[in-house]
Amino acid sequence: MAKTTRITYRCSFCGKEQNEVQRLIAGPGGVYVCDECTHAFTEVLANAESALALPAHTRVLTAADPYKEKVGGLVRCSFCGKSREQVNAMIAGPGGVHICNECVDLCLQIIEEERNPAAHGHAEQTHAPSSADGVRKHLLDVDDWSASEIGALFARADAMGAALARPETKLDTLRGKVMVNLFYENSTRTRVSFELAGKKLGADVTNVTASASSVTKGESLIDTVRTLQALGARIVVVRSSQAGAPDLIARHIDGSVLNAGDGWHAHPTQALLDLYTIVRRLGPVRGRRIVILGDILHSRVARSNIWTLTAMGATVVLCGPPTLLPPAAADLYAARPVPGTDARREVIVEPHIERALEGADVVMALRLQRERQQAGLLPSIREYSAVWGLTPERLKLANPGALVLHPGPMNEGVEIDPAVAYGDASVIEEQVTNGVAIRMAALELVAGADQKRGE
Repeated sequence: MAKTTRITYRCSFCGKEQNEVQRLIAGPGGVYVCDECTHAFTEVLANAESALALPAHTRVLTAADPYKEKVGGLVRCSFCGKSREQVNAMIAGPGGVHICNECVDLCLQIIEEERNPAAHGHAEQTHAPSSADGVRKHLLDVDDWSASEIGALFARADAMGAALARPETKLDTLRGKVMVNLFYENSTRTRVSFELAGKKLGADVTNVTASASSVTKGESLIDTVRTLQALGARIVVVRSSQAGAPDLIARHIDGSVLNAGDGWHAHPTQALLDLYTIVRRLGPVRGRRIVILGDILHSRVARSNIWTLTAMGATVVLCGPPTLLPPAAADLYAARPVPGTDARREVIVEPHIERALEGADVVMALRLQRERQQAGLLPSIREYSAVWGLTPERLKLANPGALVLHPGPMNEGVEIDPAVAYGDASVIEEQVTNGVAIRMAALELVAGADQKRGE
């Protein structure tokens, strides 16, 4: 019998497969757009959402945009064929794919017409951040967190830290609840700290990795989640290389989801523990100059840190090779004021490391992934280290008492010199320790939402 080849269709803009989204709309010539991208495009084109909501390497073309994908001499929509000049707006995706505002509207109409009203109501409830009463059902990102919410979580983290200092103390916040660490990417710090946090709170914790699950047999993400829920899972901690995976799970589970890192999108608990570490050492960060150094463009850690740091009033300086810096990052973040106060987020892009480090109170070095050099974004790892590596000499440009952070794992001698990584300014080990307390507080937060739903 001939072997049947299974064809997998993907969104041409975000790359998600058909089983990872609710709807995939096909255009001519093998182009597709998913419901998630359609909603994001709609919000951005209506100026209701920042362009940061767009998938990576996707952007709105402007009239003065120098980028041109020549199709018959014009930039044309990959779905209807209209040129940029014939429509009001055009969105460019990776690989030369485009979609115009008219096709975005049409796709939205198709999705809304096909949507089950009951399912639509559930999705609305899932995504609504129930922060008005201080609780949230999920922790998917921190882009909509206010300073007061962050402060409240840190207060709980202080209490959790005190409990961790007493090994004999056992908490029962999650007693009787099944918590699953669903990790599709390798991890040590994040997975172990979530596991320790769950167990300290009394949860029944189990770990599931992609290599040891039915994913290797072709099971989809949604099927996996439904299986876990049938087995009693009330809390799912997920780490995935696919941006949006935690959000997708949140739509199909009655329990709570915590994002342990998804693609280039977000790593909320890492950002919270980074900020918590800084605050415990330096106090309030309002007015502080905090430098994030390295591959900003592809870093979920950087994205989430920018949201939390600016929400608390810090000025964030992004530094790295121009090829690894997001275009127009300062304007994009400034367009999203801080919830609760509408304060402007202060973000500066500075590719020159000496100017970036001058007067810094905190320097956060990011791990450089070697595939960036292989992709042609860097001349060589050696040159990156020579020009942007954090050395003792460069650290002297920062303020006295400046802190050094790194989310790990480190490439010593590449993005950070060992003398800096293990020097007096380093709080890298404290980050790891504080991660357990922060994740305990985050688990307690979603447990509170679950309890309110059960009342």
